[in-house]
Amino acid sequence: MIYNSLGNTDLRVSQICLGTMTWGRQNTEEDAHQQLDYALTRGINFIDTAEVYAVPTSAETQGLTEQYIGTWIKARKKRDDFFLASKIVGPSSRITWMRENLNFSREQIIEALNNSLARLQTDYLDLYQLHWPERATNFFGKLGYEHDAEEKWTENFLDILESLNEQVNAGKIRYIGLSNETAWAVMKYLHWSDTRGLPRIQSVQNPYNLLNRSYEVGLAEVSIREKVSGLAYSPMAFGLLSGKYHLKQDTPNDRINQFKDLPRYSGDQAWKATQAYLDVARKYGISLAKLSLAFVNSRPFIDSNIIGATTMSQLEENIDSIEVHLSGEMIADINKVYEIYSHPAP
Repeated sequence: MIYNSLGNTDLRVSQICLGTMTWGRQNTEEDAHQQLDYALTRGINFIDTAEVYAVPTSAETQGLTEQYIGTWIKARKKRDDFFLASKIVGPSSRITWMRENLNFSREQIIEALNNSLARLQTDYLDLYQLHWPERATNFFGKLGYEHDAEEKWTENFLDILESLNEQVNAGKIRYIGLSNETAWAVMKYLHWSDTRGLPRIQSVQNPYNLLNRSYEVGLAEVSIREKVSGLAYSPMAFGLLSGKYHLKQDTPNDRINQFKDLPRYSGDQAWKATQAYLDVARKYGISLAKLSLAFVNSRPFIDSNIIGATTMSQLEENIDSIEVHLSGEMIADINKVYEIYSHPAP
């Protein structure tokens, strides 16, 4: 396993991070514990979750993922052997059962964090992330920014940092991060951290894969120059980049087939781009899954690649990608496809 610093901290996190959002929907508690046990034996020391998981979220399944991790922590008693990250949700018109008027106020940060800690059966989180912004901006499949001068949003970067700082001082959070964010917001947070001596943003967890390289526009430079770790989620594009859908090896239970209301990777351009990347993988005699993950692993602004799996065989192959090194010729062939299909699934 390869290990990288999280932001500018002394935390060394594994290049492969175990993602958990399917636990509670596509995976049972037993599955979750098996994946966690195996991941630790392979050198993974970084586990990422969120209060809203499992995904797609619902009143019945929300919080199950953290609960499954919590029962594993209690049973294995290995809390100091790994780094644990979770997230607080932002505003949502769909999520009506958690808290009223979802936001990042001091009161909601306290409530959300304490609830997560209780479900996880731990006293602290190594990384606590804001899952998505309060303001309307380009995230969750939206590339273009459309400014609304009439928009009213309460997001106050200084207030949020001060509220998070309380929890850092209380020992409940070690470090803080963002998710689904823009370069502008990251720099705003860093400004207030630097000028007020508040906790620093150490990571940005955004989508990054062969079908969505939008992180490279702005955020990649911020990550490298400001030492803010990029954490790549959906590196397999809901499994599309495994190639199984193109090879007719998918099943009705697979994510894209099962959750039609999550169309991010179901478009025609994403399908065509995936076929082109499948041809590249075939040229070099490796699986598309390993090619896709190895590409993400190779990016200097990505310090951890958040994989997810519904079966143990998928998990093994995903972790094995750490041993794949892409040649200059392979990268060149990947970039040729990228020139044709730049952002088919933002």
